[in-house]
Parts: sequence; structure tokens; C-alpha cells
Amino acid sequence: MFDVVSPKDIAASLDEYWSPRVVGEVDDAFVKVAKVKGSLAWHSHENEDELFLILKGKLCIEMEEGSVELQEGEMFVVPKGVRHNPVAEQECHLLLIERKSTLHTGDVKTDKTRSITEQLRPL
Repeated sequence: MFDVVSPKDIAASLDEYWSPRVVGEVDDAFVKVAKVKGSLAWHSHENEDELFLILKGKLCIEMEEGSVELQEGEMFVVPKGVRHNPVAEQECHLLLIERKSTLHTGDVKTDKTRSITEQLRPL
């Protein structure tokens, strides 16, 4: 039948920071949620835009030409090819929309990098 999900509830239930989980699909994109705190990593996605929607808390997205501060309910699209680093001083819950080809930390690998298989594991 139809699956109804609450991204806000799922993000709140996650027990790892910086470990996005897929909660839906729209055409060639994944809808993901994540719980974050601290800094991820400077990276870029050469061929994909990345949408951030704040479900709870605040997020700063640092970019080489400046930063944006996002509050709960606000969204921002990081354009393809733009180096960025998401930072949350306090715990923050996010909804992300990314192409299925988007690598978690783009052009870099860190201990926070998660494969798509890890992001698709059951909740």
C-alpha cells in the first residue's frame, strides 16, 4: 500500500552522528535524514547539487566564498562543484535530497564517510 514516514521522528531516533539514512526515493534521488554535531569535512560533489533542510536545530554550511546559517525549517541547496563543510555546534537534524550517485563526503574519504550500502540499511 502506501508508506507514510516521519523524517523528523526518524532523524531523532538515529544513534550516530553524520550517518545519513535513506527514508525515500524520488526518481533518481534519495531522500535522507541525518543527526549531526560538530564538523563533517570539506568536500564537493562535482556533478550533483545537495539540498539541506533543517528539521531541528541550526547548521552552518561553510563554503570557500562565505557561509550560510540555517535555522529549523530553512533549506539551502549547495550547487554542484562547490566545496563545503557542514558544521553544527549543537545537535542538528537534517533532511537531505541527493542524487543516488552522490557520495557522502564527495571527493574525500574520512572516518565519517558512509557508503550507500550503510545509508540504505534498515532503520
